[in-house]
Amino acid sequence: MSSEPSAPPAPPATSAATPGWARPLWLLAGAVAFITGLVGVFLPLLPTTPFVLLAAFCFARGSERWERWLLQHPRWGPMVRDWRARHAVPLRAKQLATVMMTLSSLWAWWVIPSAWRYVPAVCCAATALWLWRLPTR
Repeated sequence: MSSEPSAPPAPPATSAATPGWARPLWLLAGAVAFITGLVGVFLPLLPTTPFVLLAAFCFARGSERWERWLLQHPRWGPMVRDWRARHAVPLRAKQLATVMMTLSSLWAWWVIPSAWRYVPAVCCAATALWLWRLPTR
């Protein structure tokens, strides 16, 4: 074993490191993700949190101004900062996501042809397992 300290982790990509031609695409993707997340506030089967986190990811590569706005927002900022710092998810978000995935899987069982009925339940179960293994805020 070497006694040299390991190299520090690489910093996250920022819009300064993004080629100029790609920045508008990242900004557009962030805006679409954020708007989709806002729609999810009113539609119970559309999740809000993943789309807000995706918007933060895109804004970090497309616009420092929009990323800063999202991080400083009183409603969305704490969620993004917690995710970036600890990959923590609020307990209420975990509970709501699990209930919604269960209801969606049950609905899919009745709607999807029999050969494919299990697919949504398997995907949702895998997602719930991953979600509940994350730290809780």
